[in-house]
Amino acid sequence: MNETLTLALAWVAGLLLSAIFYGGLWWTVRKGVASKQPALWFIISMPLRMGIALTGFYFVSGGHWQRLLLCLCGFIMARLVVIWLNRPQRNSSIHPEPEGRHAP
Repeated sequence: MNETLTLALAWVAGLLLSAIFYGGLWWTVRKGVASKQPALWFIISMPLRMGIALTGFYFVSGGHWQRLLLCLCGFIMARLVVIWLNRPQRNSSIHPEPEGRHAP
């Protein structure tokens, strides 16, 4: 297979692994908040999500550091997108705009 295509697929795999990891975190938080035993959700979820992500990195890399690096870049880029999409919205009713600085 073409090396460029292989590296692009490694990057896409990083995006998918990130979606699984952070999607699992989102699902865990939703279930944990509504549960009578939220600690159990978080204690089980973290090693499971980490195991999936690390296993994915291992198989995607195939012993090549370039693939591992691109997979990690895809993972981090997807994380940044998740953070950007979930940033607090600026609402003028919460933080009113400062009045102009001029004399009456």
